[in-house]
Amino acid sequence: MLFLDELPEFGRKVLEVLREPLESGEIHISRAARQTTYPAAFQLIAAMNPCPCGYLGHTKKTCRCTPDQIIRYQSRLSGPFLNRIDMQIEVPAVDSSDLDQLPSGESSVVVAERVQRAFMRQIARQACVNARLSVKQTDQYATPDERGRAVLAKAMTQLNWSARVYHRVLRVARTVADLEGVEHINATHVAQAIQYRRALMDVEKVS
Repeated sequence: MLFLDELPEFGRKVLEVLREPLESGEIHISRAARQTTYPAAFQLIAAMNPCPCGYLGHTKKTCRCTPDQIIRYQSRLSGPFLNRIDMQIEVPAVDSSDLDQLPSGESSVVVAERVQRAFMRQIARQACVNARLSVKQTDQYATPDERGRAVLAKAMTQLNWSARVYHRVLRVARTVADLEGVEHINATHVAQAIQYRRALMDVEKVS
């Protein structure tokens, strides 16, 4: 696992180098007349502010950034790099009144058990996790029903997503269905996968 905090603060060249291992799980190093390939499969988790001051979209504090500053800040991440990140989620600021409240929802033990069952389902079905499915395997194991395909086609058109994103959404939808314990991917699973990668810039396109 690789965690990058303040993602846009990393050099553009550094982030672009990650594109190859994110796609193939390998990295190729060439020196003079020799070339070597190393395994480099990892899970990337990154965090960033929505703007330089950090308050864009905040409910109680006003963003001090100009539109040009926001665009320049977010543009430090290239489209091809973002295309390789399966889930892009905007997390709102936590209100101070909520900090002393007990968390709601399921316990970590319950979630871990469900994740383990989903993992075993994937291994039994295709001998690898969904994130490592090839394009051909994705078409074989992660094809949604007719309504699911229609939902994804609409999102592809509205958000101008690439073919790479298309297959990545299908893999996430396959995982959503596995976590639910069902074999067939439906429109609800596809819609949930779409929501998981609708970053702030994408939401503005369809709002």
